[in-house]
Amino acid sequence: MTTRQRAGALLALVSLGVCTTAWYGYTVLNDNAFNETGHELVEVPDRFVELIAEAPPEKPLRNRSLPQSVLLDEGKEGNRDARMTEQPAAPIASQARPLDREIASNAGVIGSPSERNAAGRSTLDEDLNSGISGLIGAKGTVSGSTSVGSSGLGVRGAGLGGGGIADGLGGLGAKGRGSGGSGYGTGSGSFGSAAFSGGNAAPTRQPQAALSFTPAPSLAPEPEGTEDYQDYGVNEVTLTETDHLSTFSIDVDTASYTITRSKLNSNQLPPESAVRVEEFVNYFDYAYGAPSWGGDAPFSVNMEAAPSPWTPNRHILRVGIQGKELREADRKPARLTFLVDVSGSMSARNKLPLAQQAMKELVENLGPQDSVAIATYAGRTARILAPTAATEQTAINHAIDMLRSGGGTNMDSGIQLAYDMASDAFVDGAENRVIILSDGDANVGSTSHTELLRTISQYAKRGITLSTIGFGRGNYKDTLMEQLANDGDGNYFYIDTYQEAQKVFNDDLSGTIQTIARDVKIQVDFNPETVMAYRLIGYENRDIADRDFRNDKVDAGEIGSGHQVTALYELVLREGAGRRQPLATVRLRAKPPGPDVAAEEWSTAFPAKDVRLEFADTTRSFRLAVGAATFAEKLRGSPHVGEITYAEIREMIKDTREPGLMTLIGRAADLSGESATAALQ
Repeated sequence: MTTRQRAGALLALVSLGVCTTAWYGYTVLNDNAFNETGHELVEVPDRFVELIAEAPPEKPLRNRSLPQSVLLDEGKEGNRDARMTEQPAAPIASQARPLDREIASNAGVIGSPSERNAAGRSTLDEDLNSGISGLIGAKGTVSGSTSVGSSGLGVRGAGLGGGGIADGLGGLGAKGRGSGGSGYGTGSGSFGSAAFSGGNAAPTRQPQAALSFTPAPSLAPEPEGTEDYQDYGVNEVTLTETDHLSTFSIDVDTASYTITRSKLNSNQLPPESAVRVEEFVNYFDYAYGAPSWGGDAPFSVNMEAAPSPWTPNRHILRVGIQGKELREADRKPARLTFLVDVSGSMSARNKLPLAQQAMKELVENLGPQDSVAIATYAGRTARILAPTAATEQTAINHAIDMLRSGGGTNMDSGIQLAYDMASDAFVDGAENRVIILSDGDANVGSTSHTELLRTISQYAKRGITLSTIGFGRGNYKDTLMEQLANDGDGNYFYIDTYQEAQKVFNDDLSGTIQTIARDVKIQVDFNPETVMAYRLIGYENRDIADRDFRNDKVDAGEIGSGHQVTALYELVLREGAGRRQPLATVRLRAKPPGPDVAAEEWSTAFPAKDVRLEFADTTRSFRLAVGAATFAEKLRGSPHVGEITYAEIREMIKDTREPGLMTLIGRAADLSGESATAALQ
């Protein structure tokens, strides 16, 4: 047997389908739904911004290798509950040397010295010529480009030198936000780039924008290399004699695929830790059958198995789950609260401007029974739009158009404000949801990471879920955005183009905003008499202890209307095993949407006789799932596909009618040098 034949092959992907629950009918918003109370604006100086994400550990060999120290002590087990541990804030550039610290402490005079010059050095560098231009002038991005006096008004905000960061008159500098009673911003209550108009919106039932912002010019692009991803390793092969149960949480997120697409379209290979196999597989539609258990069952289970196309004596099992698709007339009212990150890091064209387009796309597709509220966070939080009927599109779009970026990133206060507004608009039986739109580059204020995640989980149990929509590159924090959605019982998407915004908020609208099942767990029970060993491909951070499958206190994933979930396993079958015996039994356990109630359970078996004899006999959708998984495995450096080429993957899926995937595989081949190597052979 050749080395390639000995190489591990793809494990069967389990197709998980999105669950749907009964829709509630039309509900009229009562008067209280449009009322809100004032919320104190909290200001946090930029120089005290704390980074939330820690550097990922060295790549583990398998999911079970994560240290127990990163698991929460809430009775949850498995890598799905791995959390980032809290650590000291990363020092900003101004704290790098004693001179920087001295200047930073005098912020009311000098302002924020963390901008960088054209050469990438701190403006507070040994070269005092460029340093002075950065200290007194507006940004000091180019040595000598800003002189004392000539740029005294700065380019961000309208305070002297841009607003400063100390209380009072703002001082000099580019990034600060003075908070005195008067200043040069268009808002009379604050200074600098945020330039809020001062005060909170008066409680009102009429749809109106509560705050306005001073437009800020485009900022320098975010530095590359400050993104954060978590590497969860690669699942190991498991002997059924040792453990015949495979238990994990359902996942319908697709952010990893669109992040990778954005990278490849920018002629970059993605970081290996950014690639999650299940999110590649679940991006595509496999046309599974409708729920077949009868009654109120929200799922159908579709299974298919065949010999592996890559490794002899291996098979691939696909488990596909289809969620019930609700009719528009049955959809529950949606009470949506947008929480928009308007910090300085969101100024790029593919961040806040794209987020504004995405929000408008969603609003356009809402119905008369739905409502929208908008809050923002940067260095301070703000109520932008009280809960407003979705039919008031002019008022809602006007509020969206007013959003401008600038300032720090106090996510903690922003999330609490969003939950306050969502509570004001709460309607029992409706889809009450907070949607965060951000690049994830944020601190959490005075709240620890664990406390923030616990708060989000508690609101989810009370019926207010949370989804995250990611934007941008360079400083993107994928780990945080995924964890917020996981604990909020919502979805995690990444939007890289307006077309993707249309897909998420138009084509897939019902699944995006309509939950049909919560805390969905899947357990595959392999028959040791027919299966010798198995490996789950992907879902490394969704692992759940087998004993917790029926423990309803353990959190799991959510499924929306019409959603599909797919998972693949690679199997080693026993020689001479009878085809009349079951290969595996799939069990699903889930709760209905809304506040916590008891979970229900369903099961179905897959007989060995249904295993196809040849890979060529499989369905087109089966080949697409295997191809997407193999592509992801190769991008993340999995040892199980080490000798499989991108060209072979393209060849296998050429008839699957997914030209976009074919193009991405070709770009990965070019960027990896595979195409050039093949041309020389």
